[in-house]
Amino acid sequence: MRILLVSWEYPPVVVGGLGRHVHSLACHLAAAGHDVAVLARRPTGTDAGTHPTTDAVVEGVRVVAVAEDPLDLVFTEDLMAWTLGLNHALVRAGLALQRSGWQPEVVHGHDWLVAHAAVALAEHLQVPLVATLHATEAGRHSGWLPDRMNRQVHSAEWWLANSADSLVTCSAAMRAEVTELFRPEAPVTVLHNGIDLDHWPSPPQVARTGPPQLLFLGRLEWEKGVQDAIAALARVRRTHPGTRLVVAGEGSQLEWLRAEARRHRVLRAVTFAGHLSTTQLLQRLARADAVVLPSRYEPFGIVALEAAAAGAPLVASSAGGLGEAVQHGVTGLSFTPGDVAGLTTAVRSVLDDPGAARERAQRARARLDTDFCWTSIAAATVDVYRAAHRRPRAPLARPVIPPNPLPGR
Repeated sequence: MRILLVSWEYPPVVVGGLGRHVHSLACHLAAAGHDVAVLARRPTGTDAGTHPTTDAVVEGVRVVAVAEDPLDLVFTEDLMAWTLGLNHALVRAGLALQRSGWQPEVVHGHDWLVAHAAVALAEHLQVPLVATLHATEAGRHSGWLPDRMNRQVHSAEWWLANSADSLVTCSAAMRAEVTELFRPEAPVTVLHNGIDLDHWPSPPQVARTGPPQLLFLGRLEWEKGVQDAIAALARVRRTHPGTRLVVAGEGSQLEWLRAEARRHRVLRAVTFAGHLSTTQLLQRLARADAVVLPSRYEPFGIVALEAAAAGAPLVASSAGGLGEAVQHGVTGLSFTPGDVAGLTTAVRSVLDDPGAARERAQRARARLDTDFCWTSIAAATVDVYRAAHRRPRAPLARPVIPPNPLPGR
């Protein structure tokens, strides 16, 4: 099958879990014998004047990395204009693929940032449009869309959801959220994120020594709940002196989180490690007594799979897809999002009984081969492609802006 994936992230451009997801999906589709092309972007700041669009086969996947149009736009300051500029470039690259004689049988767009290109190319090529919604703007803000920019992003998500012939979400929680927010006519299929264990070494068998060490991995944004891990650290240290927290990742809330650590009098016990290379990540995971994922909002949580692959004990909130990725008491310990006392209790349980924590970690790793295997996920995605057909198009109404907040938030 000839498949065109459209994504604003693809290695070497990886901002979060979306880029890793699309890369793994593309490679496994290609490994299964499908003809896969990816339309993505070159790194920020590489415009067409000095860094032209590249077209190369990488790991069996044809990757067309599009140079940005030479416009004076900054992603963080001109989000919608920057996105439209990117999509213009992606559409031109997609049309060039067709002119070269390559015609896809399906277009698969990943998230709202490529909605314009995915919708336009599927319409022009008259092939089904499949869309994966990896998160929603309303979900990230607990149901609130207070600013014009939030409503614009929501509108793009609504448009993509109602333009697609088939939708995919990474968790049942996300399917419920997408259905509630956008009321799409297209079917919505749940396909979890996956992980390839071949890329992960066997977990170390050595006993951990020294003061207890907790590890957070992810973007430093409010919805990731790092502030709750910091607050819990202050309590954990009362019963487990010397416990430290390593915060690995980058994001807009770094300075606020430093201030939170200072307010809770644990600044010296928190290491803000920034972005980690693969080698550094594996080293940190090997040393961690627990990986703490305290998300307030989480469509899935691919980091939970990475921690499980490394054999690290998991303590995670039950937010969204994390509740599906981590089985409480079986493959990790869970707590209610935002519940600092519950997080504290879970961490203390891990530190007090490392043997039980290791057993849960072993069960978590064993589950990866069955529930989160990329070969199976890619095959299920192809089933979605084959079942998708272009629906009759009726004029769309204006986007529905949800009440604030969403029910139950």
